[in-house]
Amino acid sequence: MEQYNEMKAKHPDAILLYRVGDFYETFGEDAIKASQVLGITLTSRNNGGSDIELAGFPYHSVDAYLPKLVRAGYRVAICEQLEKPSKGKKIVKRGITDVVTPGVTLDNHLLDHKKNNFLAAISFGNDQNIGIALADVSTGEFYAAEGHSEYINKVLQSFSPSEIVLARSTKNRYTEFIGDKYYTYFLEDWIFTDSYAQKKLLSHFDVTSLKGFGIHDYHNGMIAAGSILHYLESTENHNPRHLSKISRLNHDDFLWMDRFTIRNLELINAMSPEGKSLFDVLDHSSTPMGSRLLRKWIIMPLVQLKAIQHRLDAVEELIHFHESESDLSLLLKSIGDLERLVSKIPLFRISPRELKQLEKSLEKIEQVKSALIQVHSTYLKKLIDTLNPCQELRNRIHTQIDENAPNSYSKGGIFKEGVNQELDELKYVLNNSKDLLLNIQKEEAINTGISNLKIGFNSVFGYYLEVTNKYKNQDMVPAHWIRKQTMSTGERYVTDELKKLESKILGAEEKILQIEEDLFKNFITDIQDFLPQLQQNAQNIARLDVLHCLAKVATLNQYNKPSLNEDTNLDIKAGRHPVIEKLLPQSESYIPNDLHLNSEDQQIIMITGPNMSGKSAILRQTAVICIMAQMGSYVPAESASIGIIDRVYTRVGASDNISSGESTFMVEMNETASILNNLSSRSLILLDEIGRGTSTYDGISIAWSIAEYLHTSKFRPKTLFATHYHELNELSSFLPRIKNFHVSTMEMDKTVIFLRKLVSGGSEHSFGIHVARMAGMPDEIIKNAGKKLKLLEAQRDNQIHLTIEPDSREDVKSENESLTREILSIDTQSLSPIEALLKIHELQNSLRKKS
Repeated sequence: MEQYNEMKAKHPDAILLYRVGDFYETFGEDAIKASQVLGITLTSRNNGGSDIELAGFPYHSVDAYLPKLVRAGYRVAICEQLEKPSKGKKIVKRGITDVVTPGVTLDNHLLDHKKNNFLAAISFGNDQNIGIALADVSTGEFYAAEGHSEYINKVLQSFSPSEIVLARSTKNRYTEFIGDKYYTYFLEDWIFTDSYAQKKLLSHFDVTSLKGFGIHDYHNGMIAAGSILHYLESTENHNPRHLSKISRLNHDDFLWMDRFTIRNLELINAMSPEGKSLFDVLDHSSTPMGSRLLRKWIIMPLVQLKAIQHRLDAVEELIHFHESESDLSLLLKSIGDLERLVSKIPLFRISPRELKQLEKSLEKIEQVKSALIQVHSTYLKKLIDTLNPCQELRNRIHTQIDENAPNSYSKGGIFKEGVNQELDELKYVLNNSKDLLLNIQKEEAINTGISNLKIGFNSVFGYYLEVTNKYKNQDMVPAHWIRKQTMSTGERYVTDELKKLESKILGAEEKILQIEEDLFKNFITDIQDFLPQLQQNAQNIARLDVLHCLAKVATLNQYNKPSLNEDTNLDIKAGRHPVIEKLLPQSESYIPNDLHLNSEDQQIIMITGPNMSGKSAILRQTAVICIMAQMGSYVPAESASIGIIDRVYTRVGASDNISSGESTFMVEMNETASILNNLSSRSLILLDEIGRGTSTYDGISIAWSIAEYLHTSKFRPKTLFATHYHELNELSSFLPRIKNFHVSTMEMDKTVIFLRKLVSGGSEHSFGIHVARMAGMPDEIIKNAGKKLKLLEAQRDNQIHLTIEPDSREDVKSENESLTREILSIDTQSLSPIEALLKIHELQNSLRKKS
């Protein structure tokens, strides 16, 4: 166990899979954990005086068992045998060849081909200066960012890292900041220092300054990036050359959406199992890397008009190309996941079979280049012109790697004939050993005249020539033959020629494997220089795939090209929600709606209407159309003219955060406060039922104040405000940029028909009782609710009058004097608007009780 303990000491917090012959074994605590997670038998064996737990599985089952361990939250260190067992050697040389963690893996069985697998590192400064770095070792992407806590939270939401590494001393701060949503690993504090991080980054990129990457002023972002490189080394991912650059994530380069918006609009993930997200609807990508890039385009829409226009023009051209005879989808699909394939090269994790796939991918890239050689749009032309089929690399793979190359370089059969002379000779010997032995037998029989000479083999002295007594007694055995064994029927001899051939035959298989392994590693080393070209190809094909995907979706779903500009207007004609329209029954069509917002005379639209009438859908579709347009997609509308939006904020839907002790109302107020504190003149704000999580009067006063605040803000942000508080319609009478709209309905035979059309003017009723009837509430409850509603409406409209009897006039006079004193005692100077409304509510209740 000494060797095992030495390996375990290198990664004490990981489950160690220790290769013993044809099995991976685990011991002690590792065995207990593995048996529980994998459902394998736990046994024990004597370890020099004490029993130790033992659990294992066949080595060929590692692809099934390894993902289970990692998904259960364990780091796994793999210890392989680095040499073949031999008779004279008791202990086989072993070493850690890989450490697999949730955020660091190249294992296809652990990776979701449509999602990135980001490793993140966070370096804490103050609340306004937190650094974050993200790397996907499976794709070669590397990013750094820095900013306030809300921005870092947004980055985490956008990139969804599988693992976060942090300094050990920041554990409590991280828990307060993020909670327990992510898998975390803590490193020593000295790793998160400026000097160490800078040293790691300069060495990795082989530069003298980080200014060329634009992260030199990211103090904490740089520290986080350096810690990622350190962590990759500790997981046996040495020299990850495919992390060839680090990109700066600028807050202002993309349309800002906080984590609430990404969630509320269901851009990437649906909130319910049966639902769909925008990504689900748009993803008609042909390659895995296209799907991954589409995700990033959705959560990081552009704000630069020229860049957006380039994408839209490319989609437009591909829409027409898509209608031609060439099937670009099939070409792209056959390229496969080039991005992840290429990332295995610098880490020496690519298999011989994957090299052949790389060759085929490069052939298809040449065909793509030929098919699109005549494109005109600026963006497409640049993509196609910079595609490089890497003819030299293809030739190397084609001439050297066998067509039926194995999936592992340790199995042999990698190289074609003619690559290495010694390898060819050994393969010839191994494949023709019987014929070679038979040739020696025939030659010696002719030379000696021993006609019945035979070649045999035993485990004691190998191959031999056997001579019967008849020829032995006639002195026909040559002097240079060496006698090895005398038997009653004759004698056995060996010759130098026979021993040489025996040496080649018996050692051929092992030597072939060793030579092929060495040749393969040298081959991978030699093709490292092609890495930049291969990565560029992967990125360009991913971009082309997304553009082609958007072209297909636009044609399939009848989307139209939006018009974007630098003003602050938003004008949508016959807009639809791209997800909801896909979830409707075939017999039902989505009702489109027009919408116009500007900063001059229609800055805020107050939308009232019945529950379930479609108010929320109108809010969401407006934001989604803008997001789609700025990511470079056609949109579900007859037309859309959009002044560039730099921020989309949403407060839609209830989402309790009970686990952290926050109610629906507290979550609502937190999200709304975040919106109001980060306004801009190009913001689009969606507010749905603000204030419903508290009492009616609190809710009205808060919603009223928020609407007034947005109207008087110097930024004049474009706002859609859906509410069931019909009192808010009064705002339009004295706030000129607030306009009232409602979602129309029709009532027939006590049944409400939702027309789902947005029309000018406020509405009077929410039809909540009708919705309750539709939900199947008992008739008794429905009737009682109707009576209560009439009573409450009468009270509100002062339709219930007080009747005072003559004999109670003195009591009334006394009560009036008491009420007068109470009103006069109110300090109106110190009363807030909300407190004033609450006081009025209190006085009204007092009067109603007395009446």
